Amino acid sequence: MNVDLEVLKEYLPLLLPLVVAELALFVWALVHVLTHKSYKHGNRILWLVVIILMMNFVGPILYFILGKEEA
Repeated sequence: MNVDLEVLKEYLPLLLPLVVAELALFVWALVHVLTHKSYKHGNRILWLVVIILMMNFVGPILYFILGKEEA
């Protein structure tokens, strides 16, 4: 158990910015989907499911590449 805490403390400075970036991207994509009405591909329900189920970087990035309609 002691070794696990030491490893976590060692990698925490690397992991913390990634977690913050992931959550920021998730919230940004979620807000964008909920506030816009048109999408390049699919509909609002589809993109909500993709973003929520693939909460890591994949879902929001897919939305911004494939779903977000240009303004």
